[in-house]
Amino acid sequence: MSHTHWNAPKLLEASGAYQQSCALHAALELDLFTTLNERPMTCQQLATAKASSLRGMHALLCALTALGLLVREGDLYAPCDETRKYLSRASSHYMGHIILHHKSLVSAWDRLAEAVRTGKPTRTSSHRTADKEEREHFLMGMFNVATMQAQTIAAALDMHDVSRLLDLGGGPGTYAITFCQRNPTLEAVIYDLPGTRPIAESVVAKHGLAERVSFQEGDFLKDPITGNYDVVWISQVLHAMGPEESAGLIRKAAGTLNPGGVLYVQEFILDGKDGAPVHPALFGCNMLVGTDTGQVYETEELCRMVADAGAREVDRIEISLPQGCGIIMGCFA
Repeated sequence: MSHTHWNAPKLLEASGAYQQSCALHAALELDLFTTLNERPMTCQQLATAKASSLRGMHALLCALTALGLLVREGDLYAPCDETRKYLSRASSHYMGHIILHHKSLVSAWDRLAEAVRTGKPTRTSSHRTADKEEREHFLMGMFNVATMQAQTIAAALDMHDVSRLLDLGGGPGTYAITFCQRNPTLEAVIYDLPGTRPIAESVVAKHGLAERVSFQEGDFLKDPITGNYDVVWISQVLHAMGPEESAGLIRKAAGTLNPGGVLYVQEFILDGKDGAPVHPALFGCNMLVGTDTGQVYETEELCRMVADAGAREVDRIEISLPQGCGIIMGCFA
């Protein structure tokens, strides 16, 4: 693989990248892009509307304009087309939830060295314990991320003869919804924590699938998973757990499969060489600061877990996905 050429300017760019992140986070926290989507405004008008100082608003607007997130004509500021699409709450493509979830992780990442020394998380809350607003950002952030690739995955996986699917740890149900949209005879169950239910059922209802996608409450590490399924889909769940818990969950999920069933695991996957790709490698640090035992896995590790759960055939699906995502498939007798 090719490596980044780490000269002095590149090092400074990486070290100061947090400044761009913080400017974006602040703009979303103040909901500037939604406000400006309605009409262009001056700095003074925005400062008044957001109960902010004129000095502070001027500094932030200058930064956002320099980054290309806003355009300025005279004294008026307005979003660019991409900003309207992805950063205004008025848009169906709004990505603010995942970005604000990233904001909630900053303080834990700032203590990464401490986590490395102790091997213990530095984040004080998780999606299981977060307040309502933070949990919504997490769950709808997962919807933001999954939506970018769900159609590609649904097109690659043949489920036209599948009757029942379990979306284990499915959060807002992005994949359950997308699989059902593509396969008209499919019914799906989202299994997740009770606090997830209102958001998941709202998202499902908005997509007109309330009769085909249901919700089962539970903690999959402690509670039983009821029902029998032709397919179990486990997406971005295992990285929050260590190898023993991950293998145990795969075995538990495999136990719900009908004869001839298929289990899919989607994760950010390391290729085992030089810590690549970059996103999974950095995500491993995210699990270090945020969980007790979580980590990212290599292809071989995930395949071994699925095989040990009784799969007669295990393979990694050939599909190109963003952020180093990969899918492991296990076919069961």
